[in-house]
Amino acid sequence: MYKLLMIEDDAVEADVLREHARRYAEERGEEFSVTWYRSALELTGGEQPFDLIFMDIDMPGINGMEAAELLRTYDTETPLIFVTNLAQYAVRGYEVQAIDFMVKPVTYGSFRLRMNKAMRYVARGSQESLAVQVSREETRVISLSSIAAVEVTNHDLTYHLDGGENLAVHGSLSAIAERLLAAGFVRVSKSCMVSMGHIRAFRGDAVTLRDGSQYPMSRSMKREAVGTITRYLGGSI
Repeated sequence: MYKLLMIEDDAVEADVLREHARRYAEERGEEFSVTWYRSALELTGGEQPFDLIFMDIDMPGINGMEAAELLRTYDTETPLIFVTNLAQYAVRGYEVQAIDFMVKPVTYGSFRLRMNKAMRYVARGSQESLAVQVSREETRVISLSSIAAVEVTNHDLTYHLDGGENLAVHGSLSAIAERLLAAGFVRVSKSCMVSMGHIRAFRGDAVTLRDGSQYPMSRSMKREAVGTITRYLGGSI
């Protein structure tokens, strides 16, 4: 069972989202437990974990963007989707690692498209991890969802992690490529794979991640990489 949280001050809008979630769960054979908060202030405790959060932006008191900024001070993992009639502000969602946004009134088609993307993210989940041997004496376990990109130089791998940490170890990209592909990564060049869940934009010959870092796409891999990213994102960013 997946736990969904909807933060929406309008009861009618909340009912629409709940009905969309019910219909989606029925179509996909999933089971959702849906919690509704009328105010973003109810989020501040962080007392129970959720698998996915839908956040209205335009709310009285503490608005959705402020609440999301607060959320990220103690929870950097839970996928977040903004639901708003203020589309011009949705781009700020990247600052709090929102994976997408929906503009009101939310149609079921729009909801389903975003949920397809969100469920891939949730299914990959922070519970998946990778054991990285950093020395003869130490093996470090890192969450796959915390890895933004992996690069290889000669025989050294560099894991670029959330928060700007770079973990350098001896190894080959080919040895972990299959595992990364299954976890939602895409190969953008012979020496680099990036997490599609971290992608903010792709343009020209490079992909830009949420932290602003850019990774070039090689000419030979660009077409396949762009196609893979587009399918993963469901045709929307």
